[in-house]
Amino acid sequence: MTEALASWRDGDTKRAILEFVRTVVAEVPVEERVAVFDNDGTLWCEKPMPIQLDFILRRLTAMAEADPALRGRQPWQAAYEQDHAWLAGVLTEHYAGDDRDVRVLAAGVLAAYDGISVEEFEEQSERFLRETKHPTLGREYLRCTYAPMVDLLDLLAGNGFTTYIASGGGRDFMRPISREVYGIPRERVIGSAVALEYRPDERGGTIIHRAEADYLDDGPQKPIRIWSRAGRRPLLAAGNSNGDLAMLHFAQRPGKPSLRLLVKHDDAEREFDYVAGSEQALAEADRRGWTVVSIRDDWVAVF
Repeated sequence: MTEALASWRDGDTKRAILEFVRTVVAEVPVEERVAVFDNDGTLWCEKPMPIQLDFILRRLTAMAEADPALRGRQPWQAAYEQDHAWLAGVLTEHYAGDDRDVRVLAAGVLAAYDGISVEEFEEQSERFLRETKHPTLGREYLRCTYAPMVDLLDLLAGNGFTTYIASGGGRDFMRPISREVYGIPRERVIGSAVALEYRPDERGGTIIHRAEADYLDDGPQKPIRIWSRAGRRPLLAAGNSNGDLAMLHFAQRPGKPSLRLLVKHDDAEREFDYVAGSEQALAEADRRGWTVVSIRDDWVAVF
């Protein structure tokens, strides 16, 4: 325990985490030690756009290049014209409760991979994550994970916690690399999903993507999906946005220790400085005494 969290600065936040882990180890059976983590903006970088959005936009751009009729329709238009302002506005509006443009973007996302097999989608996802660099940080996407959060995941795993990713991002996008970068096996990745269809063939059958959503793992859906997968309330939840509020609230059980972590992006020099999409979460953290993690003040290293 004394050697844990090497990439965290000594201070109130680090002490709160270590004290929580000590208390859980002393008081809570191993089978009840569940922790859940958002991914975008919590475990890896989400600016100037979520990593999966970059992956999807490249596909939408290719579709627009092949079919000029798509260039006047959103979201293909924004992808083709590299209209990052429209795309950023979609996410900001979503976290403010306005999902009109989210539905427009979602329709394009669903169309982009209609009919592709789950294996081919994973191959494309993994190749993209291993070969593509972040547009401003100059490092491969797989090296955009937050070192302090990986340290925290390691600390929890070493003390009997079962850790899950509970992300608004795509479940099948994260699965190929989750164990390598986070130590979390693919079966413990909870994320948004499209509808799937099984088609029999001589090779054992194929599962393909359909152009319709199964669920969006955000907001109130996060506790539902956590319960459906884990069958328990978590003792620790970590997020960074308004979409994580329900999950953070859910991480409490009467008579059990709990820890709610909210990552605050306030380091423009080493990462990014923004609060858009997290205003409600920050206000709730202040009101309820949750632990706010300052990237600027609490992390020795970011990546």
